[in-house]
Amino acid sequence: MLNIKTQKCKFDEPLYLESGRILLEYELVYETYGTLNAKKDNVIVVCHALTGSHHAAGIYQNDSKAGWWDGLIGSGKGIDTDKYFVICVSILGSCYGSTSPLSIDKSSGKQYRLKFPVLTISDVVKAQMRLFKQLGINKARVLIGGSLGGMQALCFAIEFAEFAERVIMLASTYQTQAWAIAFNKIGIEAILKDPQFKNGQYDENEIKQNGLNGLAYGRMVGHISFLSPKSMDMKFGRNFVQTDGLYELLGRFEVDRYMEYNGYNFPKRFDPLSYLYIVKMMNIFDCTRHYDSLKDALAPIKARLSLISFKGDLLFPPSCMREIYDTFCDMGRKEQVEYIEIDSDYGHDAFLVEIEKFEMYVKRAIEREIKE
Repeated sequence: MLNIKTQKCKFDEPLYLESGRILLEYELVYETYGTLNAKKDNVIVVCHALTGSHHAAGIYQNDSKAGWWDGLIGSGKGIDTDKYFVICVSILGSCYGSTSPLSIDKSSGKQYRLKFPVLTISDVVKAQMRLFKQLGINKARVLIGGSLGGMQALCFAIEFAEFAERVIMLASTYQTQAWAIAFNKIGIEAILKDPQFKNGQYDENEIKQNGLNGLAYGRMVGHISFLSPKSMDMKFGRNFVQTDGLYELLGRFEVDRYMEYNGYNFPKRFDPLSYLYIVKMMNIFDCTRHYDSLKDALAPIKARLSLISFKGDLLFPPSCMREIYDTFCDMGRKEQVEYIEIDSDYGHDAFLVEIEKFEMYVKRAIEREIKE
């Protein structure tokens, strides 16, 4: 049974951020599935990616779109809600209900906008831990996330080593590298230079209705990094839009139309300031920043790790997580980690769309933890 519930929790205790700034108060929206047992020991925490939200599974009443990982979460699925209590939190900075740049700054009575503090993965993980504590959840069976969600999962494992028994990372990394930062730079510049962005003082309702070209261009670039050359060839080839003329200057290939559709619709559902802040969070992620080496950074981890990468991933190539595996092996802790490389031509988004290729590994990791 899915038993979907969406809730919001307010925190009046200040959150001290890695930057030195403080959030005097904040709110977190979260969604739960399944039933928490009496011992509260059947918890699985799901961490979302860049444009994800707390709505990971199920379909709301009078809505047609399922949660972003609906194929993996539910009755009898890889993350089985008949057995486990699943929780997914919209991270700080996101535009789906948790405190974000469009929230009211209590000290000024106005929206934060560009005065919102820069957040790190550590900050959003710390905020979630406060929520779990308030819910009486002291331990999770499994903590799982892909891409930015995988960064959160790794951060949980390092900074709250006693919290999760197993951590599953998909299509992620221990530090964002130059290739990904370069892709993100194009989107950042496009947003900042868009006259309609108005230095962050845009009319949010107008953006929802009409979009923002700068964010649309950034999303188009992002889509290139999310897919792979082979997947784009298989999906579109050199097919031309039938209603366009081949010799019209602005005649489009099918891949052109796909990029336009995804690019121009995205700003109508995702806020440009949230995009800037979360991309910044992703860019500065480096779990070794406060340590001398990757080995030192990973040393505190007590959870068992399952690392799932995808061969066609251009954004976070398999080598990113292979390095984590190799480091554990070098430390003589091979039994604590497993590395799985999925044969995929889809690209980075494979962790969202090719669930059938890795669901068995997720289920195996979860069930193995229960047996042990």
